Amino acid sequence: MSKAYRSNGKLLLTGEYAVLDGALALGLPTRQGQELLIEPGKNKGLQWKSIDVEQNIWFETTFELAEFEADAPVTKGSDIRHTLLSLLREAVRLKPEFLEALKGTQATTKLEFPRNWGLGSSSTLINNIAQWAEVDAYSLLWNAFSGSGYDIACAQNNKPLIYKVLNKNPEVELIDYNPPFRKNLYFVHLNRKQNSRAAISHYRKNVANQQGFIAQISEITKAVAACTELDALSSLLLEHEELLSDALQIQRIQDQLFPDFDGVVKSLGAWGGDFVLAIGNGTIPSYFNKKGYQTILPFDDLVP
Repeated sequence: MSKAYRSNGKLLLTGEYAVLDGALALGLPTRQGQELLIEPGKNKGLQWKSIDVEQNIWFETTFELAEFEADAPVTKGSDIRHTLLSLLREAVRLKPEFLEALKGTQATTKLEFPRNWGLGSSSTLINNIAQWAEVDAYSLLWNAFSGSGYDIACAQNNKPLIYKVLNKNPEVELIDYNPPFRKNLYFVHLNRKQNSRAAISHYRKNVANQQGFIAQISEITKAVAACTELDALSSLLLEHEELLSDALQIQRIQDQLFPDFDGVVKSLGAWGGDFVLAIGNGTIPSYFNKKGYQTILPFDDLVP
């Protein structure tokens, strides 16, 4: 019998880095996500196939059931295979009966966005596996890897949300976020990835010296969620960028790449990678096209 699971992708509008320390963050589930299809397989183990948005197979492997035992040796293979095996092993540890579901099974993932977009190929996978195994997705994330968990909240919900986590206790408040200035908001893909470890290290080192930093970010998050004026949004997100710039000891992306942009450019998630949000009046697409950026998406193309 076939089963299908699906999870939404994610964008983090406010609260990057600070969400790790309990700040309120505004998460945006995306229209695009990832599907997991479970069907009977052709051998005794688990056959795995991953298909990208262009319908090409980008990863394929077969797992023997013995590999899911907690003390089984890690066989040679790609980093992707190791990551996937870690997730499946942890799901089995959380729910031993899940091992039965892996026997003689074909699992196929289907991405709805390009892999390099950074919309959550990992978080959607984690949430889909959690649904399949019937285990808690946050536990699966935190036991196998790390992170704030806001991306899991986005994977599980179809509306924008305010997210908070303290001591691995996630709180999710769904909100109606339909700003009247949506046509003035664009997502621009920088076409580069960012390793956030160094930035997190700088953040950890500097944020302890900034009194009220977490409270300031939380207040901005609440104000952004309620904002109905474009100029007010620009001011709020500029303040957010400046606070994070000080905490991370990193120059704002707008100062780095777009100093002549008439508006505000806001980093989303790890600074310097994946998407940024461009806010302003006028011809935003033409400005970024002239700068050499090809993926410039209206707000409504990503956020329902």
